[in-house]
Order: sequence, then C-alpha cells, then structure tokens
Amino acid sequence: MALSNSQYDAIMRIYSSRQLEDQHQQERRCREVYEKVPQVRMIEDEIGAQAVAGARKLLDGDPDAVEELKRRTRDLREQKAVLLASAGFPPDYMEMRYHCPDCRDTGYIDGKKCRCFKKEEIRLLYAQSNIEEVLKRENFAAFSFDVYDKETVIPEIQMTAVEYMKQVYRWCREYAENFRQKGGSLIFTGGTGVGKTFLSNCIAKELIDQFQSVIYLSSNDLFDVFSKNRFQHETEEEMREMYQYILDCDLLIIDDLGTELNNTFVSSQLFYCINERMIRQKSVIISTNLSPAMLRDSYSDRIASRILSSYMVIPLYGEDIRAKIR
Repeated sequence: MALSNSQYDAIMRIYSSRQLEDQHQQERRCREVYEKVPQVRMIEDEIGAQAVAGARKLLDGDPDAVEELKRRTRDLREQKAVLLASAGFPPDYMEMRYHCPDCRDTGYIDGKKCRCFKKEEIRLLYAQSNIEEVLKRENFAAFSFDVYDKETVIPEIQMTAVEYMKQVYRWCREYAENFRQKGGSLIFTGGTGVGKTFLSNCIAKELIDQFQSVIYLSSNDLFDVFSKNRFQHETEEEMREMYQYILDCDLLIIDDLGTELNNTFVSSQLFYCINERMIRQKSVIISTNLSPAMLRDSYSDRIASRILSSYMVIPLYGEDIRAKIR
C-alpha cells in the first residue's frame, strides 16, 4: 500500500485545502467577534504592542521584562475572555480549529504519519482500486430481499430465509451505524453464495463513507502480506507499513477464511492478528464457509475460542443467491 508520488501529492493537496479552510473559518469568526465586540480588537492590538515593548526592554537588559510581559499579557487575555463570555462566545472561539487536532491538519506528528493521514491513504487507495466499483454495486441501498425464499422454513432457526435475512440486515445496519461508538467484531458463516461477502461489502461502504479506515483482504491476500513481511526483505519497508495497517485500521475484513493453504505459519499469524487487534480494541469482520467445529479443526482451539467467544456469530442459510441473480 505504498503511495506513488502522485498519490502522495493528492493527499497533501487535501491537507493544504484543509489548512486554508481552517484559516478562512478562523478569520470569519474573528470578524464576527470584532463586529460585535470592538474592544476585543483593541485588546489584541495592545497584546501585540506589549510584546514589542517587552522585547525592547529585554534587549536593553531589563531583567524583569519577561515577567512583566507575562503579567500584562495575562491580564489582557483575562479581559478578552470576559468580553467574549459576556457576548456569548466560547473562550476559544477565535482560536484555530482543525479537522484533526492531533496533527493540526499537517498529516504528520513528529515526522510520522498521523492517524488521519493513514485514513486518507486508505481512502485514496480504495478510490483507485476495483473495490470502489464493487462497493457501488454491493451496499445496503442495493440489498434486495426478493432473492430469498419466502416459503420454506429453515429448521435450524424456524424462520424462512427472507424473515431471517431481514433480521440479519437489521443487525448489520445497526453495527455500521453504531460502529464509531461501539465497534465490535462479526463472523459470517455459511455456504457459498449465501451473502457473506455482500454483507461485508455493505458494512465496508458505510464505514468508508464515515471516514473510518477499512482494509478488505481475502484470506489468501492477508497471509501473502504476512509471508512477505516475514520473509522478503527487499519489500521490507512497504510490507511493514501494510502489516501495520492491518493491525491498526478501524476495521479489518477477512474474506473467505479457510480457502488459503493452511499450515503452522498461517495459524500462528492468524492468532497473532486476531489477538493483537483484540488488544488494540480494533474490529474485525470474517466471512468463512467453515462451521465453528471446522474452524477448530482447521486452526486451533485457541483461535476458535478467541473468535467464537468475542465475535458476534451470524450464520447464513439457504441456497446460492448469486445463481438466482445471474
């Protein structure tokens, strides 16, 4: 997920635009205050004059210049705060307000990418990949109950497929709507074509629209990243960054877990990924054809236990709806 120069420049233009907007909004708020409370401008002019006078005294060797400047500035700022409050303005109304207070809309903190930069990075990469086109087709607005059986009662749940999917649909909508406050992890189980990937895509679309960072990977692609990060040193920097995205993003979606070639390395990396994201309180959605019993057999008791005890398990039933759609 390393950015090209043009992609990096595109993101930095976003930050430049935000900085200009921040400045314009601050200027607008200041003008509003000056029009309503002209004394505030006079106090700010006086604060500036005191700073100049204090600097001159300091250059002239006055040892008390700094403390005197602090005292006078503090008194003037207190007067300003009183005037703002009396006019109904909050104390920080004239201060700069940022989209991201952490990096102050620069994208960086101490030379490292801010969390907001990483979100923009993921959004840009999604916008320039095939997944964006997929999410235009597979989202809650495009969800249809017409493809589900309205007659046959499913023995495991004593409901028809359409009745059950309306319930599942509601769970998924609530999950997406409450994600920022509650988070949480899901696992969709069931046979081929029952809607696991479609529902994952619906949630992904909603969260991306909320500016949440979402990474969507098939299980094969996920373990390919893990493998390259571990064994291919020539791509070390790029893979390390991608590896960190997998651990840090707001939502990681692992599609078709169980279709990869399983071995000791895969199992150990899956456990680490799931456990580490749980520790970091990051959310995961897994879709798999494996039943809970098969999940234990394919991986290990501790992996199955982590997932089944902490994730909301949503089994899907019925026949292949993709065949009906086609």
